[in-house]
Parts: sequence; C-alpha cells; structure tokens
Amino acid sequence: MRTKKAQIRKPDPDGKYGSTKVTKLVNYVMNDGKKTVAQKQVYIALEKLGEATGKKPVEAFEEVLRVITPQMEVRSRRVGGAAYQVPMPVKPRRGFALALRWLVLEANKRPNKQYHTFGEKLAAEMLDALSEQGGAVNRRNTSHRMAEANKAFAHFRW
Repeated sequence: MRTKKAQIRKPDPDGKYGSTKVTKLVNYVMNDGKKTVAQKQVYIALEKLGEATGKKPVEAFEEVLRVITPQMEVRSRRVGGAAYQVPMPVKPRRGFALALRWLVLEANKRPNKQYHTFGEKLAAEMLDALSEQGGAVNRRNTSHRMAEANKAFAHFRW
C-alpha cells in the first residue's frame, strides 16, 4: 500500500472550449500519442452534437456525461471464503472516468460503413445517449441492474 495518497493532477483546459472535461475526452480518444488527430475528431463530434441539440457543444457534452455516469456499481468482497458482489455508490471521479471510457469504447464499436470518421461515430453515440439509447447507456443500465440484483449483500459494504 501507498504511504501517501497519490496527488490528483488536473489536466489543462483545451484550447477551443476551455474545458478540462473535453481535454480528458481527447486523452481517452488519443491513440499512439497523436493528440492533434484526437482533438480534431473530438471537435468534429462536439460541433455535430451542438448543431443537433441547438445548445453550446460543451453544455450538450456535459448533459451526455450526466446521462451516462453510473450511480451504483458492484464490487467484489470476500467474506468467509465466498466472494460477494456488493453494490456500492460510485464516487464522482470514478463515475466520470467510466462515462468517458464507455462513450469512447461504444463509439469505436460502431460500424465503419455507416460513419466515415471517428468524430461521426462519437457524435452519434452522444446523441443516442441523450435519447437514453446506445451502448454507453446500456452499460450504465447493466451496472445499475447488477447493483439492484445484489442489494441483499449491501450489508457487506466496508
């Protein structure tokens, strides 16, 4: 175990929108250190999202994050030789990380024939999330269903 708690580093706000959340999304999208390519794709996605919703792109993105972010998850806990799936509330920082991860993973799963760029896939996933559809929302719902199903083990919470 650590002797001290790890220091949390805040990313610099991105150049276009001045948002640290957009910077984190860019970092999740980035492959092989190609940040400029990732930025272009994320900005394309945010512009499409803004046009489709009629809101500012960052406001629409934050609304997407609110929809996707899970409130409960299950975590393994060993009690007396048996492992139980114990429902736990998700801390805001972890919820944000899960939401971004799910958004990028599910956007990547979309078929290439329908969309030309990753930015279009990401925008489509965000728009689906706003209408309570899409893979990222399904992942959140699965997390909540598992927590609900294992509510009987909530007394094992540490």
